[in-house]
Amino acid sequence: MRKIIVGAQVSMDGVMQAPGGPWEDPTRGFKFGGWVMPYFDPVFGEEIDRVFKDKFDLLLGRKTYEIFAAYWPYYDENAPHGSIATLFKDIRKYAVSRSGDVDTSWQGSVLLRDLADVKRLRQEDGPNLVTQGSTELVHALFTNDLVDAISIFTLPVVLGSGKKLFADGSVPHSYKLTRSRISTTGLTIAHYEREGGIKIGDTAFDKPSKAEEARRERMKREG
Repeated sequence: MRKIIVGAQVSMDGVMQAPGGPWEDPTRGFKFGGWVMPYFDPVFGEEIDRVFKDKFDLLLGRKTYEIFAAYWPYYDENAPHGSIATLFKDIRKYAVSRSGDVDTSWQGSVLLRDLADVKRLRQEDGPNLVTQGSTELVHALFTNDLVDAISIFTLPVVLGSGKKLFADGSVPHSYKLTRSRISTTGLTIAHYEREGGIKIGDTAFDKPSKAEEARRERMKREG
């Protein structure tokens, strides 16, 4: 069985929309496209390479697939980051689209129609499946308990609004930190593997105070 690894670049308030430039995704009036690029440094580059170090296939929602397909096949492989262009050319790219209205002429591209196709793909033998962007797809993966690992690049910015990594409805899980690093620009990189259920603790006194009893009663009334 393959692992599904969610790879995401997010702001401190969880926004992941249009990290690479204003042209990527200005929908819903988003005006900060390209917010990641000023924080790029050698550490950032090394950790991006680490995400793509092991054998993998890309698993992308339609909109992110179209962004990639209109960019990476035309990127000069001798330019900085050209190794990523070469890598993306040679691997399998899975585009998930309910409508099926996707141009999959990019070498190695395969159309998936729905989450059932993703589930079948996950059960097969093969490289891990790594997401990039793809907000709606990632939300569906978390909701359907299909995420095995997460690599989060958190930028020291608050964007206020935009498409976010997490939405209500994700299946609860705890994750184990397997690696972390901080860049010279304040970027925090953290790699997590799914560990188990949510661990619960309690700081309450053995016998609650009268103030605490009153607070609990008020919470019951307020629902």
